[in-house]
Amino acid sequence: MKLRVLILDDETDFAEELKEFLQLRDFEVYTANTPGEGFESLRRRPYDLMILDIKLPGMSGLDILQQVKKLYPSMEVIMISGHGDMDTVIQAMRDGAIDYLRKPFRHIDIQLSIERTEKYLKLYRRYLEMQDKHSLISSELERMIDRTFIGESRPIRQVLELASTAAKYPNTNVLITGESGTGKEIVARIIHYASEQHNQPFCAVNSSAVTDSLLESEFFGHVKGSFTGAINDKKGYFEVANGGTLFLDEIADMPFALQAKLLRAIEEKKIKRVGGNEEIQVDFRIIAATNHNVENLIESRQFRLDLFHRLNTLTINIPPLRERPEDIEPLLRYFVNYFSAKLNKPLPKINAQLVESLKEYDFPGNVRELRNMIERAMIFCNTQTLSPVDFQLSGSKNGKSARSVVLNLDEQEQNLILQALNECGYNQVLAAKMLGISRDSLIRRMKKFNIRIMKEQD
Repeated sequence: MKLRVLILDDETDFAEELKEFLQLRDFEVYTANTPGEGFESLRRRPYDLMILDIKLPGMSGLDILQQVKKLYPSMEVIMISGHGDMDTVIQAMRDGAIDYLRKPFRHIDIQLSIERTEKYLKLYRRYLEMQDKHSLISSELERMIDRTFIGESRPIRQVLELASTAAKYPNTNVLITGESGTGKEIVARIIHYASEQHNQPFCAVNSSAVTDSLLESEFFGHVKGSFTGAINDKKGYFEVANGGTLFLDEIADMPFALQAKLLRAIEEKKIKRVGGNEEIQVDFRIIAATNHNVENLIESRQFRLDLFHRLNTLTINIPPLRERPEDIEPLLRYFVNYFSAKLNKPLPKINAQLVESLKEYDFPGNVRELRNMIERAMIFCNTQTLSPVDFQLSGSKNGKSARSVVLNLDEQEQNLILQALNECGYNQVLAAKMLGISRDSLIRRMKKFNIRIMKEQD
């Protein structure tokens, strides 16, 4: 596996020259020239190593070092500078840098420094693997619980206990239920990375986003020439997830015809690619998630009962945020810290009234809505303190929540579809994009709720 390196230096020519040198030595290299570009690149993909200049526009390299070591503790940092003194070197090493090079340096110097770092990373990862084997909850699980799935309430502790139990039984399928935005995929990843299969693939699929015409090809793969556009053999999701976990989000939106084929693949652990005759042996754990009441869908014959029984060997329900207000403050503080680093803005104080106002809000969008609120507030806030005026709590009035919010999932979904269609002038492509689903999925849901678009008469 190639070492992935990010170079953050405002000297564009220097960064590109160093990138070219390292790429020739089989490293995967990316560059950024400002702190903002650097944090955005860190958000997009994981890195093993960062080469960081001390002097950068708008923010000191030492401040960036402190932030990235908090947000990405497993990533190593090599500091570089043409102006560094001994005090700067000492401070950089205290803050977690693994090495320090002074400009100008020879390419061989940075290569040797990276090779030393690479050896350290390999040893450290081996140590973590050994540590995981002797731990009930793996280090990866602890990291994800601590940094990604935030919560202090009893219901969230129970969710994490169930996730830990599921991780110990890798052949057990799991069904995760909960409203949109509660963190179902995060729990699925916690289960996978805490299991013995944590080094195997985790393949996440949005069941509602796959177009009808490509469903079989996407899940089962295809052979070259099996249909127009099949210019090469392609593995499907079942093969990609072989040995690991196949996470099926929005499982209740999977077309009925595909459900039978999915059930057969789960039971037989054998598949055939579209256009192929060879049976391919696969082995994977299914973790499915939905925000629907599957039992109601079974009654209306939109979901197979036998598939439901296959998927819900162990069920984990994530309660909505409004039912666990004690989790709001730790989530608030986590996201404020996160966006402070990401947006390169000073860490603001949090007004006590803000916490109380958020606790009284219903959060129909759950944790995802809170995250978006905080990001928006951090972007537009020009003071040193976050307060209720920085948040758009449309469901609240005079500090009290409007408790008349409709909690019926089907009704909420129908209203969202109608709202999106109305805002997009009934353009289905734009409405589907706004809702984060495919056009085919939107059409299926419109049929489900009997939503018809009536063309105006001239």
